[in-house]
Amino acid sequence: PSASSSLARPHPTRTRRRIAFATALLSALCAGSLTSFSLYGPIFQARLHYTQFQVNGLASAASVAMYVPVPFLGYLCDRVGPAPLAVLAAGMFGAGYAGAAAAYARAAAGVGAGAGAGVGGPAAAAAERWFGMMVLAFVAIGVGTCSMYMAAVATCAKNFGRGKHRGLALAVPIAAFGLSGMWLSQVGSRFFGDARAEGEVDVFRFFLFLAVLLSVVGVVGSFGLRIVDERELIEEAVEELERSGILDGSAVFTPGRAENGYGAVGERGDPFADMEDAGIKDPQEEEDWLKKQWVLNAETRRFLTDHTMWCFALGFFFMIGPGEAFINNMGTVIKTLYPPALHYEGKPTSAATHVSIVGITSTAARLLTGTLTDLLAPSPETGHIQITSARRILGAGRFAISRVSFLLFFAVVLSLGLAGLASGLVQNHGERFWVVSGLVGAGYGAVFSLTPIIITVIWGVENFATNWGIVAMFPALGATLWGLVYSVVYQEGANKLVSPGSEEQVNLCYGEECYALAFWAMAASVWVACGLVLWAWKGRNGWSQRGILV
Repeated sequence: PSASSSLARPHPTRTRRRIAFATALLSALCAGSLTSFSLYGPIFQARLHYTQFQVNGLASAASVAMYVPVPFLGYLCDRVGPAPLAVLAAGMFGAGYAGAAAAYARAAAGVGAGAGAGVGGPAAAAAERWFGMMVLAFVAIGVGTCSMYMAAVATCAKNFGRGKHRGLALAVPIAAFGLSGMWLSQVGSRFFGDARAEGEVDVFRFFLFLAVLLSVVGVVGSFGLRIVDERELIEEAVEELERSGILDGSAVFTPGRAENGYGAVGERGDPFADMEDAGIKDPQEEEDWLKKQWVLNAETRRFLTDHTMWCFALGFFFMIGPGEAFINNMGTVIKTLYPPALHYEGKPTSAATHVSIVGITSTAARLLTGTLTDLLAPSPETGHIQITSARRILGAGRFAISRVSFLLFFAVVLSLGLAGLASGLVQNHGERFWVVSGLVGAGYGAVFSLTPIIITVIWGVENFATNWGIVAMFPALGATLWGLVYSVVYQEGANKLVSPGSEEQVNLCYGEECYALAFWAMAASVWVACGLVLWAWKGRNGWSQRGILV
């Protein structure tokens, strides 16, 4: 072929990367369906007579299932690639949303046939029989969310995370994930509205739509999500680890006992036997497989034994938990702003509106932080784990702002939103709620974007899915903890409103006392998180003292 025709054709590697990026973007744009929970959470209370504890139980079950498997799924993604995770996501989403639709339909039918609406009455008992199935369905949805999100982000991190735009490469799919809740909420409220109640979604039809959509996207991801030039990535990592003295190149090809090697403890089985079990027979494949296992195990050990990682992970736990709890409970918080005894002109603000506001501000913050950190933050020359001082790499006289500074700034923004809500700023003034949802959305989105970016900068990209999976597991406990705290405060407020003969609304609360204490505690939690991250950065033997560029 002529030189001109070869130049006209796109480079195969570049084409594969673009296909992988487009597929990752599609997956991320659909994976965050759980963030539309506020759209139907209040309907579970009103139609199925669930208590606030039960609604939070569903949100917590999904949240725990979304975060707890992340280390395992990240480990799997690093070793076998993102495609199997996309297949798992398709199955989990399809089964989860179809199961939730069936449970909702049966429970609603039971409530309609039951007599009385009070808590503990026949209607509530009818809904209770299907609550277990609903929990299992949301567990499956959580696992599907985790699988699709991890596959999309890991694909972008490994394909683009070594370049000068590593921040934007990660921020785009993470921003798309945040945007998914917004557009799915709008689709739900506009195209799947309930004819019986204006402004409410038809939960059954919406769940069936999500089951079909997300199953199809998962199948597409199983073909399109690929790591391009992974062999080159591993070769570079081997050179970096050998240069640092962490990995002995000759030991990589020595079966049997691992001498002073990371990623192995004591007596090690014959790796060639393991390769035969995996069906690997080609000599070049054997060498590549062995190198990959040693590099990933060495970097996992290095990551787990770094004390700053644990401070950083705890900080992430205390930051993200309150944000998750706010998003999951936004629908019920909005209901507390409008006491039923008063009447307002015009329509009250809706959960769908504020899910969209959170989605927009979260997306904007993720893209902004990804772009700004690429432009302003110091960057090491290597895309692999930083072991020795890298201060010399930063050009003399160049203005730079650390990624940690961005993280701390947006954590404070998040806390201001939570504190503003707790102060009563929006009570009886639902038109002001956009300030709270905007601040929380921006802070939450930026923190969720900057954390994996910082992980790639400090600990490299080749083991990213495992490392990010370990850190991302922490918010599961945080979301559950703060969801529980909010439920207790909410239920206590509801109990104070009960008068003899009006048990009908014992599960609904109105007024500032329904949430103020919980959100003051959440704001304080974020401030504690800032201290932990600051210690990892500037504390004894922290990143700054070790000369790590971040």
